[in-house]
Amino acid sequence: MAKTGTASEPGKTGKQGGEAAGPRGGRKGRRTLRRVLITLGTVATVLLVLLGAGFAWLWTGADTSTVGETSFTNELAVPPLAEPTRVKADGTKVFDLAMRAGEKEFRPGRKTTTWGFNGDHLGPTLRAERGDKVEVRVRNTLDEPSTVHWHGMHLPARMDGGPHQMVPPGATWTPHWTIDQPAATLWYHPHPHGKTETHVQRGLAGMFLLDDQRSSALPLPKTYGVDDLPVIVQDVTFDGARFDHGHGFMRNVGFLGDRTMVNGTLDPYREVRDELVRLRLLNASTARVYSFGFDDNRRYAQIATDGGLLERPAQTRRLQLSPGERAEIVVRMRPGERTTLRSFPQDNYGDAWNTRFGGGDDSFDVLQLRAATTLRPSPELPGRMGELEVPDASDAVRARHFDLKMSGINGRKMAMDRVDETVTRGTTETWTVRNTNGMPHNFHVHDVQFRVLEVNGQTPPAHLRGAKDTVFLPNGTTMKLAMRFDGPPDPDTPYMYHCHLLYHEDLGMMGQFVVVEKGERAGRPAVRDDAHAGH
Repeated sequence: MAKTGTASEPGKTGKQGGEAAGPRGGRKGRRTLRRVLITLGTVATVLLVLLGAGFAWLWTGADTSTVGETSFTNELAVPPLAEPTRVKADGTKVFDLAMRAGEKEFRPGRKTTTWGFNGDHLGPTLRAERGDKVEVRVRNTLDEPSTVHWHGMHLPARMDGGPHQMVPPGATWTPHWTIDQPAATLWYHPHPHGKTETHVQRGLAGMFLLDDQRSSALPLPKTYGVDDLPVIVQDVTFDGARFDHGHGFMRNVGFLGDRTMVNGTLDPYREVRDELVRLRLLNASTARVYSFGFDDNRRYAQIATDGGLLERPAQTRRLQLSPGERAEIVVRMRPGERTTLRSFPQDNYGDAWNTRFGGGDDSFDVLQLRAATTLRPSPELPGRMGELEVPDASDAVRARHFDLKMSGINGRKMAMDRVDETVTRGTTETWTVRNTNGMPHNFHVHDVQFRVLEVNGQTPPAHLRGAKDTVFLPNGTTMKLAMRFDGPPDPDTPYMYHCHLLYHEDLGMMGQFVVVEKGERAGRPAVRDDAHAGH
């Protein structure tokens, strides 16, 4: 009995002990769990606060403005007019362009490594008349291959200067053609596949002006560098003395600089001595879109688009130009006044995120015009300037569609050895271009000037009713274009169509088309090894 009682005591004691320990252990576990939950909640709250603060910091710091901060202390440089180095027996005007590396002091005492044509940065202005035969000897003295594309020019595909016409270091390329298009403000720049953005940023760009009898007879400002000014606008960021080519956080449009320069001049001003001043605006930036107006909100006249004069001047206060686009405007000056060409914030980039991080909220003071106390009288602008030499859709024989996405055009990235479209010489087509990619794009077609028929099914605004080769397509935009292909047939050498936000182009938002005779098939483009230099 004693053993049994003794044996039962531990069990009893254990049971009682278990009952006593259970609540204490449960309370302790619950307290531990509460501490863990409180700690996790505190950490999560801190992380959310930090994340919110970080986002707020990114958001508030994502816009850029130089309004009211630009000193305008440097006189605007005007690129020199290139004179032909010789004229051949058949009348061909020969120009020489050398791609060079150099240095330039954009800011006193700080030398920046640059590239340029015939100099340290940018290039001379070439000029020719309709009907002229021209030849350009392009010599590459750089240490890597590049090209020179004649943006907006109607010319044979082998002379176009696309990625198939690479010029190796030490080599010379000599394109030649006959000018066969109306007076216009065109430009030239590199086009190497995969490296166009950095080559343009380093300074390889210049204007190519075309004249004709009609434009020469009109009472327009036309004295180059006096009342007719080239305005090559680029954005730039400096890292010490160097150009910064980096893309900022969330900048999926490409490089966006924190200040602008005109003709390679920072903080530029220009003294003018005429009542009317013609500004040939060129957006030579690689990704930034500008909305040009004046700080006093004055009205001015747009007289030309990419491919030449409008039918009549269009009065406006704002003009939006995406990379590669050009426009000619005429502004009236009053004696002794100063006015500033400014780029204003824009609201058509898509959603607030893309507007904020894509440059749509940015603003820049670009160029100050200073009028002399006495101005030379200028004749009034003509009410009508002529007919457009671009087709409508009345005789279009085919319609094509192009969907713009970062993944490629119509779902395909650029391939140098693939012809994407084949068009028949002497025919008119309509091309419908759509952007539903959530970010801004634009669209440039080589060789042709086209007419904008519709923007989102509506009649295009006045600034798009001239001859165009590049158009801006914000997210949610569809444009219908009409173009005629009169160039010489060449089934083996393609022209390009692409987004001219150059980062997008370099990533493969580009396709190729060839012009052939009726019934002829496209060939296979020959691809040199250095044509893939960027990839």
